[in-house]
Amino acid sequence: MSLRSMSVLRPALAAVAFCACVPFAGDLLREPALLAQAPAAKPAEPGWVQLFNGKDLTGWVKVGQEQWTVEDGAIYGVGVTKEYGYLRTEQKYADFDLTLRFKVEADGNSGVFFHSDFPAGSVDISQGLQFEIDRVLNHHTGGIYGDGRQWIVWPAPELETVLRPTDWNEMRMRVVGRRYVCYLNGTLMVDFTDPTPKSFDGYISLQLHSGGLGRMRFKDIYLRDLSKR
Repeated sequence: MSLRSMSVLRPALAAVAFCACVPFAGDLLREPALLAQAPAAKPAEPGWVQLFNGKDLTGWVKVGQEQWTVEDGAIYGVGVTKEYGYLRTEQKYADFDLTLRFKVEADGNSGVFFHSDFPAGSVDISQGLQFEIDRVLNHHTGGIYGDGRQWIVWPAPELETVLRPTDWNEMRMRVVGRRYVCYLNGTLMVDFTDPTPKSFDGYISLQLHSGGLGRMRFKDIYLRDLSKR
């Protein structure tokens, strides 16, 4: 997803996007922010599992031809073609808490997709939304985009500088039903209830945007599955 393809938000969504977000009651809010250089441990609440073992890509599936390797205990994604590339989980998730750390090493766009899926043999994502990652100022890291709807919600303007453009960042996300919440470095970026959701279940996917500029690192990836199946 690219800001250059952004459409104008409908007035009702714009009002939600730019208002002061109201924290919700729950353990997500009570989690303290981690310093950029501090080691990230698994969250203390029960039910969390490690999605990335820090050694190899066990549990993950590459979609497309971009390069995904493990380097220094982190997933390292590099754009090597002009196409999109994804690294998705083997398992699908409907509702979940997700926490990870990421570092952006180029100006290529990235994100963490949820409820995503792909046609066989294709990088053309068929469904899903993403929590945006882009170190370019005013490209709305922490906002939500996708499902053929372009921007769903983005953070308030004063939150555009929460991202550390050259250092590690911690992102914590919660998806429960139609409600999407994102914290970046301990700051609430969005807390949004989607009035017209299109996708309800699917893979979690790390993205490299088309154009060949992506260089992303991800580590300390933990998930708590809240799905009721």
